[in-house]
Amino acid sequence: MSWNDTLDKTRNQLRALNKTIPDTTRAFGALGKAVKEGGVLEFKQKEFVALGIAVAVKCEACIALHIEALVRAGATREEVGDVLAMTIQMGGGPAMMYAAKALECYDALTKE
Repeated sequence: MSWNDTLDKTRNQLRALNKTIPDTTRAFGALGKAVKEGGVLEFKQKEFVALGIAVAVKCEACIALHIEALVRAGATREEVGDVLAMTIQMGGGPAMMYAAKALECYDALTKE
């Protein structure tokens, strides 16, 4: 499955979840908005943190969503690589496997 397919599938799954538990998903969305708009870190920096966590917890859907946000925020391949290096240092071999997936996702989404 391509990374664009992963994004489409994830969005469809989230839409179904939103219809089933709208109060919960609305509250979660409000939390995300507050976190991304507030504080002293820039949006891109916050997305780098989210990417590191997505790799560490081995969430491919999260990797796709946060890589997409980073591409839109202007993150370079080198910046993403630096974040992935730190994630590998903290997470070892399993993080390395998902870091490779994250870099593949970045490359796929920036080719378009």
